[in-house]
Amino acid sequence: MGKSDYYDILGIPKSASEEDIKKAYRKMAIKYHPDKNPGDKVAEEKFKEVAEAYEVLKDGNKRATYDRYGHSAFEQGGTRSSEWGSGSYRDPFDVFRDVFSGNGFDSFFDFGHHGHSNESRKQVGSDLRYNLKITLVEAFHGIEKTIKYSKRETCAKCNGSGAAPGSKKVTCKTCGGTGIFSMRQGFFSMQQTCPDCHGVGTKIETPCLNCRGTGQVMEPCTTKIKIPAGIFDGASLRIKGMGEAGPNGGPHGDLYVAICVIEDKRFERHEDDLYCTQKIPFTTAALGGEIETETIDGQANLKIPAGTQSETMFRIKGQGMPSLNHPGARGNQYVKVIIDVPTKLSREQKEKLQEFEKLYNVKGGGFFQRFKEKFEFL
Repeated sequence: MGKSDYYDILGIPKSASEEDIKKAYRKMAIKYHPDKNPGDKVAEEKFKEVAEAYEVLKDGNKRATYDRYGHSAFEQGGTRSSEWGSGSYRDPFDVFRDVFSGNGFDSFFDFGHHGHSNESRKQVGSDLRYNLKITLVEAFHGIEKTIKYSKRETCAKCNGSGAAPGSKKVTCKTCGGTGIFSMRQGFFSMQQTCPDCHGVGTKIETPCLNCRGTGQVMEPCTTKIKIPAGIFDGASLRIKGMGEAGPNGGPHGDLYVAICVIEDKRFERHEDDLYCTQKIPFTTAALGGEIETETIDGQANLKIPAGTQSETMFRIKGQGMPSLNHPGARGNQYVKVIIDVPTKLSREQKEKLQEFEKLYNVKGGGFFQRFKEKFEFL
């Protein structure tokens, strides 16, 4: 399908004056500008067509050539291709900037934002990740940690320009400042990132020695991180603006601190609850009593009913981890008791247990027999 007529694209007659051409371009460019039509691919293509049409018709020589030969004058192999160069034209956003910049439109459009040139584009810097290990006790109380890491910052010597003092950036001659190198072979056209400027669109005459022309340097950074009480293993804290500086003086990215809670030898955590195991004397299990058990922030008394079996689970309410979702609330602590049987018994101790067995058997118990079956040393 052939190209549309340049006059039809701008909506003007062939007799239009230079001022008429400029007015028509302004109207159409504003109508189809990508900032006013975000995500609209049709409008984007129309915007490019309008820029191409204006770039030809605004120039008296190119317009005369177009009026005589049409589009074929600017195609590869055309009779007048040398006058325009393989059908190429300037970046449509550069054309837009030439016409509108300084005419009151700067606040409405981000000049250069959509173009290939990075000269005026402000990119956000990269986000960073920092892995921080803390103990379960630190997770319980909440803590402030000081961390150290390295990140890219804007070079102070060249203020991020990458150019040495007295030097400057110049438009890349290979791509004409677009950052894209175009090639045409017969009916096929190919585009690739410009090999000379690497897609930036500009080249530095004399690079800054401090940053070697990159505009950024690696610098150490120290910052304090507040870790909330009750934080979970695997949680991530976002520290806004503490990532790397953006290219061309762009804003900083963010720092993400990944929390790793080290396993505790005493407690196992499930959500906001804590689980632990504690040995108790078999006499306490049989007769009942009160024991002292360790909690994450101190000690607590736990009542053991008479006849408690090994691996019985007891709950101590409100002695777990602080809740992130419910400030002021805490989970519970669960204590699994294991009956602690002595590995050695004296003759007197065995005799006393045998007396107990006889008394128990009279009442139909059989406790001592079961006890012996479980613990073979008796």
